[in-house]
Amino acid sequence: LQGTPVNISIGSHVWVEDPASSWIDGQVIKITGENAEVQASNGKTVSTSLSKIYPKDMEAPPGGVDDMTKLSYLHEPGVLQNLATRYQLNEIYTYTGNILIAINPFQRLPHLYDSHMMIQYKGARLGELSPHVFAVADVAYRAMINEGKSNSILVSGESGAGKTETTKMLMRYLAYLGGRAATEGRTVEQQVLESNPVLEAFGNAKTVRNNNSSRFGKFVEIQFDRQGRISGAAIRTYLLERSRVCQVSDPERNYHCFYLLCAAPTEVVEKYKLSKPNSFHYLNQSNCYELVGVSDAHDYLATRRAMDIVGISAQEQDAIFRVVAAILHLGNIDFAKGQEIDSSVLKDDKSKFHLKMTAELLMCDSAALEDALCKRVMITPEEVIKRPLDPHAATISRDGLAKTIYSRLFDWIVDKINVSIGQDPNSKSLIGVLDIYGFESFKTNSFEQFCINFTNEKLQQHFNQHVFKMEQEEYTKEQIDWSYIEFVDNQDVLDLIEKKPGGIVALLDEACMFPKSTHETFAQKLYQTFKTHKRFIKPKLSRTDFSIGHYAGEVLYQSEQFLDKNKDYVVAEHQDLLSASKCSFVSGLFPALPEETSKTSKFSSIGSRFKQQLQALMETLNSTEPHYIRCVKPNNLLKPAIFENVNVMQQLRCGGVLEAIRISCAGYPTRRIFYEFLHRFSVLAPEVLEGNYDEKIACGKILEKTGLAGFQIGKTKVFLRAGQMAELDARRAEVLNIAAKTIQNQIRTYILRKQFIALRKATIYVQSLWRRRMAFKLYERMRRENAAIKVQKNLRCYKDKKAYTRLRLSVLVLQTGFRFLAARNEFRFRKQTKAATVIQARWRCYRAYSYHEKLKRASIVTQCRWRGRVAKKELRKLKMAARETGALKEAKDKLEKAVEELTWRLQLEKRLRTDLEEAKGQEIAKLQSSLQAMQSKVDDTTAMLVKEREAAKKAIEDAPPVVKENTVLVQDTEKIDSLTAEVENLKVLVFIQSDMYSQY
Repeated sequence: LQGTPVNISIGSHVWVEDPASSWIDGQVIKITGENAEVQASNGKTVSTSLSKIYPKDMEAPPGGVDDMTKLSYLHEPGVLQNLATRYQLNEIYTYTGNILIAINPFQRLPHLYDSHMMIQYKGARLGELSPHVFAVADVAYRAMINEGKSNSILVSGESGAGKTETTKMLMRYLAYLGGRAATEGRTVEQQVLESNPVLEAFGNAKTVRNNNSSRFGKFVEIQFDRQGRISGAAIRTYLLERSRVCQVSDPERNYHCFYLLCAAPTEVVEKYKLSKPNSFHYLNQSNCYELVGVSDAHDYLATRRAMDIVGISAQEQDAIFRVVAAILHLGNIDFAKGQEIDSSVLKDDKSKFHLKMTAELLMCDSAALEDALCKRVMITPEEVIKRPLDPHAATISRDGLAKTIYSRLFDWIVDKINVSIGQDPNSKSLIGVLDIYGFESFKTNSFEQFCINFTNEKLQQHFNQHVFKMEQEEYTKEQIDWSYIEFVDNQDVLDLIEKKPGGIVALLDEACMFPKSTHETFAQKLYQTFKTHKRFIKPKLSRTDFSIGHYAGEVLYQSEQFLDKNKDYVVAEHQDLLSASKCSFVSGLFPALPEETSKTSKFSSIGSRFKQQLQALMETLNSTEPHYIRCVKPNNLLKPAIFENVNVMQQLRCGGVLEAIRISCAGYPTRRIFYEFLHRFSVLAPEVLEGNYDEKIACGKILEKTGLAGFQIGKTKVFLRAGQMAELDARRAEVLNIAAKTIQNQIRTYILRKQFIALRKATIYVQSLWRRRMAFKLYERMRRENAAIKVQKNLRCYKDKKAYTRLRLSVLVLQTGFRFLAARNEFRFRKQTKAATVIQARWRCYRAYSYHEKLKRASIVTQCRWRGRVAKKELRKLKMAARETGALKEAKDKLEKAVEELTWRLQLEKRLRTDLEEAKGQEIAKLQSSLQAMQSKVDDTTAMLVKEREAAKKAIEDAPPVVKENTVLVQDTEKIDSLTAEVENLKVLVFIQSDMYSQY
């Protein structure tokens, strides 16, 4: 049901699409041509086309409706909102006509399934009580008893939606209705339920969406005698996913039984030479080996106990697990190229070990097993030829043998359970409960998804036919014309898949019969054959993938493994090998074939056998009266109270619920009994109610006045076409708006008159209060002015006194500062004068000492020179006296003595001169150091004088004029000049003295 400009206007409450929550409600705020802007409830503004807007029923019950055919607007968002509302109230069951939608609560609700509930629903008509799985089972049972016709209940849904639990509840209720005395201590219903752990161990596996997904279809036939009591039961299985035995995708798991056996007690594991699951090729293709919260060891023991209950003996159990272990060992046999062309041999010792273990467990000859895997026998009229297989072909042969063994083992277990339960060959009535996997669409979709979706297409066609039939019965019951309503069918998709010749299954079988066919040639054949088919789509970016437009949406399939997974023929060598097994159990799985077929490998395919089983299932369903239960998984977290809109909407689409809605919308989706219609739309024609007309006539007059076309009036209901309910609501809203405006005008007049009178009375009262307030304020102002004058007087007095005190303190501070400066200057002057006096005294002492030393050295020099001169004179006299003969020697001696004495004196003089030079050098060094010290003191004194002058100038400049300026006598400069002159004189004297010494 789409919105139209007629029933969508500004202010209308509508539903718009939302990527996060599928649909979100909002209100139209603007309409521009064919587009509208909607203010969504999440605060966002959405702009979309009017054709994509759905009206929202604002008068829907807050707890939802138990039958969605009662919805005013039967469309996707209305259905989704109704289911979400009921789910939040733990109302997990909802009808859509006679179809039951069951949402998995992921929690125990024991009050819904106790004996009290069974008593309530026993004999109640469908719709009389709240929706329940017991109601569907009761209707099927009553129809079987009253009409004598078999009924079936189809339970569908994706993994984790609760199909198995729903099936258990159905069988519990049927056992309650048609129970009988226990057989061997157990009822038929108990025996069927007790078989579930066994079937789950060998037929269930972990998938992406569920940890315990059934990988086969199960049809439980509960047989009844003429008195309506259960007389027997049978379990029919369909479409086991055989390819899972050899190929597992990550993060899925293989069938549970393999992991249970690996977790068995130690003696069992050692008996079959097993180890951890990651050591087996058929299990380690995925990295998932354990399930959270599940103990495989505990489940192994539970499975063995369940086998005991269903009548499988200990010897048969041992044989079953021996076959399972053999399949694991068989998967570890690898092949390598042989010496001959296109031949193969065992790859290594590990493969030989696993081959030996497989042969021991299957109780057959290991050499014969190796030949059966690595060779093929070709029979010609002339001779029998053994043709070797290459490693790839040998691997395919190995996997084919594993799949065949497991498939026949599963079929044997089902047959054994049926024998244990017991069947009634004389039963004419039965109720079948079908539990089968739902529509699947993953990132990678292979042959298994193709077969599963093919099954769901078949079931959907059956479902559509049933829904259309129910619609016809409703229209016939109400005696309205429905001949022009078209039936929505999916026959074109079924023809695309199964039609002979030319269907996808037929083309796949044809490709499998040609040895050189590959998935590329198969895909090209599909592209050529179905290039004009509207349901077949060729992807642009792939050369081997293809898409099919199913009823639930488009699914992209990858054809890489279609051919390998479709091949299902039993190789003659495998048949001969296992039929000759020394184990009676294994040989029983492979009974001997007739002579004419035992020597050849007759081709058969999974697809063809799948189609045959599906056809047999459809024939069984067509022979019964169907009832439908659609199970829905509300979230992928498997937690209660979480409802994911997008996830649920996809499941409703895959489960065909939305398809049923489309069928209803093709006819008269909105139906209202006369009383409800009059109660809701009598405002469109009030005169009809005043005329005391019959309800049916009154409804007709209302519809005629509105001008709608295409509606029908039945015996008890009004049937409206898609969109008419929204148009009636729009007109009703318009009438109610006009009436509301009239009422609002009167109410507003009354309210405004009442407000005016109250306002006038209040104004008079307020005026009196205000005048009194003004007089009070005038008195208060005068009183404040008088007080302010007094405050100002005291404040001025305080401020003046405070200013005087501050000025007095400032003067005292300045006087103290100037006195301090004067005293400090006087102290500095006296200190500097005393220092200058000390320096002068030291300098005069030094100068006198230097002068004395200089005179001392000069007198010594003078004495030496004088003595030399006297000695020369004496020598001259001696020389004159020596001329005399007698006195020559004496004179000579005297002269020699005088020379020696002079020589000694000269040496002494030299020594003295040397000592004098050393003393003079030391004295010069001392003088230089004293000079430097005095120079540094002079520099410091000069710097201090400069600073003092600057400080004095600054103090004088900063001093106020009242201070008297005193003259400061500065005498240090003259003293410094005199000291400098004396230093220069000393330098001259030192230089002269140096020259004098250098002359010596």
